[in-house]
Amino acid sequence: MNKTLALIAAGLALSGGYASAQTAPAAPAAPAPAYSSRVITLAEAKTVAAAAEAEARKNGWTMVIVVVESNGAQVLAQKMDGTQYGSNEVAVKKALTAANFRRPTSVFQDAVKSGTLNAIFTGATAVEGGELLLVDGKIVGAIGVSGGTAAQDGVVARAGQAALK
Repeated sequence: MNKTLALIAAGLALSGGYASAQTAPAAPAAPAPAYSSRVITLAEAKTVAAAAEAEARKNGWTMVIVVVESNGAQVLAQKMDGTQYGSNEVAVKKALTAANFRRPTSVFQDAVKSGTLNAIFTGATAVEGGELLLVDGKIVGAIGVSGGTAAQDGVVARAGQAALK
């Protein structure tokens, strides 16, 4: 038993320890919004996706756009013609990260860049393009966009986000 504990302790010491691999992101300036008692509807998701697609087309970008409920259940996914196949999974992960952590994915990207979040933090996609969808200040879902640069994905995701009133 003691030998097992010693091996575990040695492994943690060599790996940098559990805590450093799971460093939490810096606290946001304002508290994260609360989840709503309702989730985004299909009609709302279509409105969000249409606005996001319009922004992408306006800029000549091809994107995958995914809308999820606040619990992560997918409501809508669309891939614009010519978008790279790898963007399907990335867009889903961005939407899930925003919904699960109650903040835009750009928060994680910025934390990695500044060194306040270890790059091997698990469970979050630390690339801009995931945004919360709010109604009356509460989370009803999230949008994830992929296909361009991180900044382009963010522009398109925020255009979709702005369409939800």
